[in-house]
Amino acid sequence: MRLHEECARTLGIEVIDGEWPVGEARTLEDVQTRFGVSRTVAREVARQLEVMGLVLTRRRHGMLPQPVERWSVLDPKLIDWRLRSTRRADQLRSLTQLRLVVEPEAAEGAARHASVHTRARLLPLAAEMRRTGEAGDLQEFLQHDIEFHRLILRSSGNELFAALSDLVAVVLSGRTDQGLMPAQPQPEALDGHEAVAQAVFRGDPAAARAAMQLILDEVRSAVSPP
Repeated sequence: MRLHEECARTLGIEVIDGEWPVGEARTLEDVQTRFGVSRTVAREVARQLEVMGLVLTRRRHGMLPQPVERWSVLDPKLIDWRLRSTRRADQLRSLTQLRLVVEPEAAEGAARHASVHTRARLLPLAAEMRRTGEAGDLQEFLQHDIEFHRLILRSSGNELFAALSDLVAVVLSGRTDQGLMPAQPQPEALDGHEAVAQAVFRGDPAAARAAMQLILDEVRSAVSPP
């Protein structure tokens, strides 16, 4: 990670956590002093935070944290930061709600629109997910899981769904990196991915939607409080 990205992440998480409250100005000099960086690096930190909507930079005032309504909440980097913050549980719930809306529809679309190559690729991916999941190899399982969901979103026939594929990858990685995955994926999740793959391969939109809905219902149960 480059120096300005490391500094920006530290400050960004402080905004997310409320440790750097809305309206409390900090200057480039503050950033330079705190992190021991050059003015050029401090400017890049400010630029990155502003692009993400976390701060507003004003001449003679410095950087001013912004309320969540102004954040670029679909920015994969911001999502990653939120998953590393004390607000992690809230972020996981909101992202899961988004996935519940989008991914069953995307699976239905993939059953209608996916290419022959994609349909053929999903079946061995689901098989590899079962193999690595049952073996407890979460890192390899994660890579197959990410590719599976990316293929579904990008083959849905909806360009907006396709644009969310990197976001879903960050969510899946975040659950694993933050230790929120069980030692072995639930059998229902493995069954569900195989069912989605088979339905898309057959060109059965209703079955693909229903199977993806079951996967996301399991995810919702995992991230929701008891």
